[in-house]
Order: sequence, then C-alpha cells, then structure tokens
Amino acid sequence: MKILILTGKFGMGHYSAAQSLREQLGRGLPRAQVEVVDLFAYALPSGARVWYRAFHLLVTYGTGLFNTYYRLTERLPADLRSPLDGFMVDKLAALIAEREPDAVIATHPICAGLTARYKERTGRELPLLTCVTDLSTHNEWLHAGTDCYLVGSPAIRDRLAGKGVPPERILVTGIPVKEAFRRLSHRKGGARRRLLVMGGGLGLLPRKESFYEALNALDGVDTTILVGNNQKLYRRLAGRYPHIEVVGFTDHVWDYMAQADLMLTKPGGITVFESIFAELPLLLWEPFLQQEKNNARFLLRAGLARSAAQENEACLLAIRDLLYNDAALEEMRGNMRRAKAQMEAEGAARLLSALAFSKEVSAV
Repeated sequence: MKILILTGKFGMGHYSAAQSLREQLGRGLPRAQVEVVDLFAYALPSGARVWYRAFHLLVTYGTGLFNTYYRLTERLPADLRSPLDGFMVDKLAALIAEREPDAVIATHPICAGLTARYKERTGRELPLLTCVTDLSTHNEWLHAGTDCYLVGSPAIRDRLAGKGVPPERILVTGIPVKEAFRRLSHRKGGARRRLLVMGGGLGLLPRKESFYEALNALDGVDTTILVGNNQKLYRRLAGRYPHIEVVGFTDHVWDYMAQADLMLTKPGGITVFESIFAELPLLLWEPFLQQEKNNARFLLRAGLARSAAQENEACLLAIRDLLYNDAALEEMRGNMRRAKAQMEAEGAARLLSALAFSKEVSAV
C-alpha cells in the first residue's frame, strides 16, 4: 500500500503532524510505503521559500491583517477555490501520477482542497483523509472530496457535524504527535525548577532584552529556550545568560519537555498536543493569531493550561505564581491524563480504521 501525506511548511506544525502520521503508519502498516511531500516545494521549487518567508513576515508583523482574513474566510462557503487552483492541481496530478498512491492524507487545508479538486476533475476514487492540525472548524478545512476527518477533540467533532459533515466520517484522534512524547520519563520537582520556553518553528518570541534578563534573574529557576528557526534570536541570546540555555531548531523537543516542570509557549496546535501527551503543564502567552486563540480557549476551559499576558511583568508574575505551585501543576497533569484517556488509545489503529473506512466510502 502506498500512502502520500501532503503538507506545507507555513510554520512547522503542519509538517510536524505529517511526520508523526508517517511514524504511526509505519508502526501500523510496516509494509506500506508512506511518503511525506511538501506540496508547495514540489509545485514551486524556486518559489516556495518566498511564500514561506512572506507568511513568516505576515504572522510576525501583520497579525491584525491575518486575523481579519481568517475571520472573513470563516464566513465564506466551504470548498472555496483560489486563482492558483488550476496550476496547483496540475502539479498535484503530476505528483500523483509519479507516486501512484492508494490514499492521500492532507495536513494542510490547501493540500486537502487541491486533492478534492483533483478527485473532482479526474473522477478518481482516491481516498482522502484530512488531518485538522488546529482545534478548529474553519471552513478552509471542509471539502466535498474528503472521505474522513481526523480531529483533535470531541468538541471539534461535534462542531464539524453541526456544519453538515456526516459524524461517521469524523474520528477523534488528537492532533498527531510522535511516539516519543507519549512515553516520557519526567523529572519531579526539585530544589531548582526548570522552565521551557517555546516559540514554535518560527521562533515567535519576545524581542525585548529585558524579558530575558528577568528570566535569567528568576530565583531558583533554570530556563531552556527553543528558538526554532529564529537564527537572529539565537545569535543574540546563546551563551549570554548563566541560567538560560538557548537551543536552535531541534527534532528532539521531547527531551527538553521531559526535563521541564512548566512550559511557556504560544498555543499552536501541534505544541499543545505534544504537551498534553507529555503531561507537561502549560502557561500560554495571550495569543495573537485567531486559530491560536481558539486553541487557548479549549485548553483553558479544560484545565490543561493557564494564561499569561504578553506584557513582560505580568508574564513573569504568572511564571512565579505557577512554577512552584506543586498542587496546581499536579492538577494540570491529571487533567492532561484524563484528556488523553478521552481519545482512543492507539493513534495508528485509528489511522488504519480511517484508511479502511475511506477506501470503502470512495468505492461507493
């Protein structure tokens, strides 16, 4: 069996989910050929980097514009087309002709839409599974050619069903994370506490030096900062503060989570579920991006996180209040264990069920 996972690197969340799905399918279908393809890099080998850079600038400096677009498009009909559809579907058709997959999984909404359009154009009964990588029911994810949706929570399943998606086509899988996050051995407290700070793949972290000076001065706290691909910030901070370790992009985030008592982060979908499966308490910066606001609401209501303002002093106060509060940290870890229990036990088994179901549906 050949499975093609389509994704894009607008941030690293969609791509990380694709890699986790490949890992899960490799365990469940050891003889299958599972390939992850960045569809945008395939279609535009010399232009994808420009697209990704433009997206980085938009979410860094133009969050108001991004959020306005996000809210406006939520009101537009599902299965929305773009002017680039013709060109991109041609490229996707070439990719499918080369790889000859038996099923496609999309971890980016544009990839899902393009595959749905390909199926419509060709009449081909190619199973399409869409993995929704945020706690979102935004219409950008909804396409008539989708045979099965993989979603992060029962609430998202119910909201998709409310939008007309047949409930039997929606599986609550959690947002996929690598197996390493599920079997961490944690440190438990200690005289000094460890704080992990993450800004996602783009390294969207505070720019003011005073914030890092204050982190370094926290009494009895050692801090690790994962700056992702933000090389500028890495060069500014690395080796500068005795109580701060600065790490660039890493494929072993779970090692740092295992050593932490608390994580301060923006609420990206992948990071959220990595933390839940790692049972690492969360302190969330007040989010700017609309989909991250949705994620934060879910976490706060479920008792899986607490919030911290973007303003430095308020954020540092929230860190001090929570990092040494053993009862609050343990309550959060317990809520995370229960949240995991609400999802079905084994991700690979759910994926295999989804693949079998989507093949049956597409053959009807």
